[in-house]
Amino acid sequence: MLAAMSLDGLRVAITGAARDTGRLLAEAFAQHRAQVFLSARDLSAAERVADAISRQGPGRAAAFRCDLAVPDSVRVFAAALAERTDHLDVLVNNGAPYLDGDDLGDVSDDEIEGAVAAGGTGTMLVTKHLLPLLRASARPDIVNMISACGEVGHRRSGAHPAFYAAKHAHAGFAQILSYRLRPAGIRVISLFPPDFVQEGTRQAGHDLTARSVVDCVLFAVGQPRDCFIREFHFEQVRQPHP
Repeated sequence: MLAAMSLDGLRVAITGAARDTGRLLAEAFAQHRAQVFLSARDLSAAERVADAISRQGPGRAAAFRCDLAVPDSVRVFAAALAERTDHLDVLVNNGAPYLDGDDLGDVSDDEIEGAVAAGGTGTMLVTKHLLPLLRASARPDIVNMISACGEVGHRRSGAHPAFYAAKHAHAGFAQILSYRLRPAGIRVISLFPPDFVQEGTRQAGHDLTARSVVDCVLFAVGQPRDCFIREFHFEQVRQPHP
């Protein structure tokens, strides 16, 4: 059986890391002694998470502002990160605003624009601008926290159509990126979880939890370099959205 690789000392960037699953990801990597660079639209919220992680240890964290819906904000984040480190081992594309609603008219035009810009264009731009740092790593990984909403034919979520559109853009981007970056030894790992809960019972018959999703990320990143896990797909226990 192959042994998992140590995450000790890895330099990890995570978008949308000020709360919920993004925060759990940052905390989990830090618990494995990684150095975490976390970003969020709200810098003060990101700083609170980074400070808590650094106090708790054993890993360290630094906070950055990045609004994925604003290209200039993405470029500023990437430049600031390049000033802090000469390489990046893991990029976790987690940031993306969730929108709820059955009908296109359930949310404003600005909310639709923001969701598609952040989840689609913003994810591509942050990957583009951090790719030089990933290429400088001896073991680079790009992890995409997509959603079952990015799967063809998925209809079981109550998410707004704009969220579905953003996740399909993210999925298409990840698929071609995996093919084109593999010759360079850069693994592109995508997760397609259904609607899940932040806290809950981790047993069969219950909703998928954020902690279980995070464990899948750690598992994939920790595999030896001959192991390219391209996608994680999950069974959905929750009843279909009407």
